[in-house]
Amino acid sequence: MPSVATETQLRRWRDDTPGCAGRVHLNNAGAALMPQPVLDAIRAHLDLEAEIGGYEAEDAAAGAIRDTYVQVARLLCAGRPENVAIVENATVAVAQALSAFELHPGDVMVTTHHDYTSNQIMMLSLARRLGVEVLRADDLPEGGVDPDSVRKLAAHPRCRLVALTWVPTNSGLVQAAQEVGEICEAAGVPFVLDACQAVGQLPVDVGRLGCDFLAGTARKFLRGPRGIGFLYVSDRALERGMAPLFPDMHGAGLVDPERFELAAGACRFENWEFPFALVLGLGAAARYALEEGVAAGNPHGIALAADLRDRLAGLPGVEVADAGTSRCAIVTMEAHGWDARDLVRGLRRAGVNTSAANRGGGPLLRLGDERRPLLRLSPHYYNTDEEIDRALEALAELLRRGPAEAVHG
Repeated sequence: MPSVATETQLRRWRDDTPGCAGRVHLNNAGAALMPQPVLDAIRAHLDLEAEIGGYEAEDAAAGAIRDTYVQVARLLCAGRPENVAIVENATVAVAQALSAFELHPGDVMVTTHHDYTSNQIMMLSLARRLGVEVLRADDLPEGGVDPDSVRKLAAHPRCRLVALTWVPTNSGLVQAAQEVGEICEAAGVPFVLDACQAVGQLPVDVGRLGCDFLAGTARKFLRGPRGIGFLYVSDRALERGMAPLFPDMHGAGLVDPERFELAAGACRFENWEFPFALVLGLGAAARYALEEGVAAGNPHGIALAADLRDRLAGLPGVEVADAGTSRCAIVTMEAHGWDARDLVRGLRRAGVNTSAANRGGGPLLRLGDERRPLLRLSPHYYNTDEEIDRALEALAELLRRGPAEAVHG
């Protein structure tokens, strides 16, 4: 399959990525390899903290820290950095957003069968504690949420929010986020979008998406560090006075012993303590994506994934799990008779990084025991055709040897 990226682009991206030299990294849906500018930003700040102290280093880096908000806002087409909150990860971002809704017994939250497991658990916890109801929209026959089903559920007189995972962690499926956003806009229902697996491989424009909240992380396709994420909060949500259930003294100020006032912007969703080296790494990752043009999408990685799906389907005993008509740079598969975790270990010994993804709901359950994970391979724009060849050769060799020999060999 011919590459979508040019040779010059690939060479530059790979030269910027030290990890490319030693392995085939197809675990970008878990944590992508960081480019050199991201590594430099993190290391420089850690060195500064060691030299002059943590608080002092924060003061010295104040301008670069502010610029992180600017770069993330640009990445999301958010307009203003004041709409961006920095948090620990995308799950925390979703939790902060969900906690901003004043829910009462009998209220309804709408989600899908493909939403991230942690998000579903949080909604079920709200249902258990507050007496609200979680409704899941139906799937289309080909996979992915049915927008018409969302429209019907969002029309419920007590629907308080719609929550959608744009790209599930366990499938190449891309759900109809923009269409769901339009439905929420028409219904006057707030829209919470988990874009954890989308940012860095799909173009993101929060205005077009119509979301009130968008959660993301640095470590996946954005190629930033682990342990840092962000939450976009719309002007509409801020003007409503929406805020997390437990703001701290960074997100609010104590006016008198009985009253506090919220911070003006999305920082009301933040906590006071930050790992500033990671904040700067996030800013560097967003800047790199913008400068390299990959913030507008990842056609190269998506093309590699499409080729990978086609070729995996030709291996004996392998079934590709990805549903839907719109797919991205995540490929999940089951090898019959194998535990995906053993395949991950075997491939890692061969110099190929992959991961095991827990199954979600919906059509993925047709692939056997729902408790057994799937093998997930997720190429990115710095991967090459030759690396896909090498990964497939290593996988074919493992499958030929069989589980017992491969695990103990």
